[in-house]
Amino acid sequence: MSDIVSVETIAGKIYLIRGTKVMLDRDLATLYGVETKRLKEQVRRNIERFPEDFMFELTKEELKNWRSQIATSNQDIMGLRIPPFAFTEHGVAMLSSVLNTKRAIQVNIQIIRTFTKLRQALLDNKELRKEFEELKHITDERFQIVFETLDQLINIENNPKKKIGFTVKEKLSSYGNRKRR
Repeated sequence: MSDIVSVETIAGKIYLIRGTKVMLDRDLATLYGVETKRLKEQVRRNIERFPEDFMFELTKEELKNWRSQIATSNQDIMGLRIPPFAFTEHGVAMLSSVLNTKRAIQVNIQIIRTFTKLRQALLDNKELRKEFEELKHITDERFQIVFETLDQLINIENNPKKKIGFTVKEKLSSYGNRKRR
């Protein structure tokens, strides 16, 4: 089965709002091939299926901040006068139960797969960061030994060295006689 929507397209429509990865109602409606108002209508009719951790409506302030951070055309901004619904991964999964079109179901499968890939990439990144920190710690310990050795060598060079041999305390006169001091 060929992918109905690319992972890149879906990933580009996932935003971080309130510290949660979400997709907005208008983007989902476009992907599902329905009007945004029809999607919202179905959600409102089945609101008990969408608790706050599945879906929330952006506040006017969040909408203003979101619009200022996202490069959108005037046409896109005009379509965002009303704060949109933001759906978490679970909310997107629940949408398949209220939107029963074949396309909505196929797109939902792709969206869930994309969320899963993003989560895995984040986990891989955390594991890589952990390995890097461990390597850094080991390297720091080894370099600490090198730096301590270099410090010791510098201290040895700064200390006056004892001269080897003997020194004459008496001066000889130009005629070979010794002068006492």
